[in-house]
Amino acid sequence: MSVRIGYGLGTAAARTPDASRFGALVGALERHGFDSLWLSERIGGDVVDPVVGLAFAAALTTRLKLGFSVMVLPGRNPALVAKELASLDCLSGGRLLPAFGLGAPNPREHQAFGLEPAQRAAWLEEALPLLRRFWSEGRVDHDGARFQFHDVEVRPKPLGRMEVWLGGAGDRQLDRVGRLANGWLGSFNTPDEAGTGRRAIEDSARRSGREIDPGHFGTIVLYTPQRLDDAAVDTLMLRRRGRPRVDVEDVVAQGDDALVPLLQRYVDSGITKFVLMPLHDPSDWDEELGALAQAVAPMQGAPVGAPAA
Repeated sequence: MSVRIGYGLGTAAARTPDASRFGALVGALERHGFDSLWLSERIGGDVVDPVVGLAFAAALTTRLKLGFSVMVLPGRNPALVAKELASLDCLSGGRLLPAFGLGAPNPREHQAFGLEPAQRAAWLEEALPLLRRFWSEGRVDHDGARFQFHDVEVRPKPLGRMEVWLGGAGDRQLDRVGRLANGWLGSFNTPDEAGTGRRAIEDSARRSGREIDPGHFGTIVLYTPQRLDDAAVDTLMLRRRGRPRVDVEDVVAQGDDALVPLLQRYVDSGITKFVLMPLHDPSDWDEELGALAQAVAPMQGAPVGAPAA
């Protein structure tokens, strides 16, 4: 397995969609050798819809992989999602990295998906296997609690492997990754928590007679060139959603010299795929990403051995 470093925008409302500025970001990512671009979903934020944004990015690039961080699956029809994402994968030449989640715990946004929060997990568990079937099989028959399909075929079939990743941090979510997913994209975990999460997922996979590729464990890493004040730290800690409070240095790289040491701590815990997300709004994407690429260049693509047990 090897280290791969991608980049994402997160859900910061300040990053309003703008074709020129977004195009500059995408071009700089490809030019400076980043592995991938990841876009998040937030209906109530000014961030671009991830499917639309990744389609835009696909048209501007030839190498950059394209991922969701993450796309909300509960509330969506799996046949239509399968069609949409297979189409995007074909048009991008097989570069799509589908990653799904339950969605943010925001009752206002859940109205758009037509679901009560308590219904999300069961919906995902039924829909996710159907996505795989629509991508790999001909006509599909299914009679489930939420979906009934008879002789339904989704075309075109994707060009890429369409290995599905899931987010999540709780025990049930980690167990679901082990049972259903091909990889894990964690968020706002400390390196120790990420390592514990990886082991929990591997245990779940073994119980289900499955195996997760050891190179398919990743995390989102926040960074900023300056130290955060107390108010900013308190706001960030709300993202941990009930998990224990930790030192901000364990989840955010503050300052130019903090990122690589933090990434190395994750690597030592068995995490090798990274999505870097800025807490600031860079004025020049080429300058920002050029400097960032130079800092992480020794890690990008570097082979990694198995983590310590």
